[in-house]
Amino acid sequence: MVHTSTVDRTNLAQWHEVLAPYSLGYRIKLLGQLGTRRLQEVLEPFGLTAFHWLVLCCLWQEDGLPTSSIGDKLQQVGGTLTGVIDRMEERGLVRRERDTRDRRIWRIWLTDAGTELQDVLPPLVARMRDLAVEGFSPAERQLFSQMIDRAILNLS
Repeated sequence: MVHTSTVDRTNLAQWHEVLAPYSLGYRIKLLGQLGTRRLQEVLEPFGLTAFHWLVLCCLWQEDGLPTSSIGDKLQQVGGTLTGVIDRMEERGLVRRERDTRDRRIWRIWLTDAGTELQDVLPPLVARMRDLAVEGFSPAERQLFSQMIDRAILNLS
């Protein structure tokens, strides 16, 4: 039988900021879950998922990317990405074509339907983002973004 003594609790007190639900990691996880839930609410009327949104974002910035480049940008494994692209292709949002110089490479291209979503979805997602950072000054928004980027880089 494990018994927690007062001494053990005192010892735990020094670790308060790394213990859930107070730890930074837990709060970042919670923020991510809440953000994903809100994003899903925005995307659901369009029959899209958060992963579809990420792939669309990559292709809106550079259409015709190889599947591997999309995976690298999103830090995703191939099998998961392949299934997502399969479903996007079935929905008529993207099309696959073999690279003309290297037949082993599949390039992903937006269809007209995928391109049209570029005018609709970003403003909706921007409103969600604005809700998340409500009360932040522009400088605080920029600093928050830079700090998240640095933490991601530190752990990569």
